[in-house]
Order: sequence, then structure tokens, then C-alpha cells
Amino acid sequence: MTDPTYGAATKLASLCHSFQPSGSALPALFAFTDPVRTPDPVKLAQSLPPGTGLILRTFGDQRLVSMAPLLAAIAEHRRVTFLVAADPELAKQVGADGVHWPESQLRQASRARVKGIQTASAHSPSALRCAQNQMDAVFVSTAFASRSPSASRSLGPFRLASYAKRSRIPVFALGGVNMRTAQRLTHTGIYGAAAIEGLMDEA
Repeated sequence: MTDPTYGAATKLASLCHSFQPSGSALPALFAFTDPVRTPDPVKLAQSLPPGTGLILRTFGDQRLVSMAPLLAAIAEHRRVTFLVAADPELAKQVGADGVHWPESQLRQASRARVKGIQTASAHSPSALRCAQNQMDAVFVSTAFASRSPSASRSLGPFRLASYAKRSRIPVFALGGVNMRTAQRLTHTGIYGAAAIEGLMDEA
């Protein structure tokens, strides 16, 4: 896709907001970037409504690293919470709101000195337990069937609800989230969701 449009972001953000308790401090919807499935991160950032979140995942791609200052500036202007994945130094350099950690780097996160928000991804109950002591929120994956190369078997709403019930920190659904699947998260105790392709109009 060469010219993505992200008109679904506003509708999905509104739906996810209905999951949250009143007075929630974190956005209900986060957008994750992906080197392949987010061909234009700048356009994505410019399309996100105020009060949402954006997590930049560079995977060491220098093109995306160099894009971080611009994305941070756009996020600040649009009142979007901006996190950088797995790179606390880059987050500090661009004035990000915090750092997101993949499950594989949870141990590294415990040694990092990060100011601001810290979130993590969890693909197992053990990772969820580990995140409880050091994270502000956790993204549980894989929520629904996903085209991500790293996607595992989908959990579905009932297992997501069990994750949310035993978590002391907010749980977000990650993986295969779009307007259709997000409607299945109502009354599960999920705090919100994160999406990639589900933010696009044709999702």
C-alpha cells in the first residue's frame, strides 16, 4: 500500500475509550508502527486524534530512527502520547513521553532508567506477571488473528478478559484489532487496544 489513509483511527479511538474507567490517565488507543505495514508513519501520526498514543518501533531501521524527532513533534502538536520502543536513549533525545518494551527485553527494562511512561508487550502469563512490577501498562498479544509475522495463536475475548482480571496494571489488546474485532472487547475489563492495519480505512 503506497498511500494509506487512516480515517478509521478516530472511530476506533472512540470505541476503545468506552472500555476505560473514568479518569483514566493513559490513552485508550495506541497506534504501533511497523516497518512493512506502516509505510508512512508521518501520515499516521498526522491522522491520530488527540488523546491517542503512538509507539514507534524502529527495529534498528535508521530511516525510522531519523524520523523520530519529526514524529515526536507531530505527537506533541496533536496531543498524542508518544513512546519509542526498546530505545530509551532515542526516547530521551526526542523528548518522548516514555518507552515501550517488547517481551524479549523485559529484563533490560528493569535495568533501564526511564523517565515517563513504560509499557511492555506480553505473549504469555509469565510475561504478564513480570510486567506487573515495573510497567505502567501491558499490551497482551495476540488478541485476534493477525497477519504479523510474529503473531501467535489468537487469544480471543474470553482469554483476554482473564488476563485483564488478574493484572494489577492496565491491559491493552494487541494483534488483529480493528473496528470489527474491537467490538468484541466490550465488558472484558480491557483498558484499551493497539492497532496497526486496523487504523486504515479499508480495515
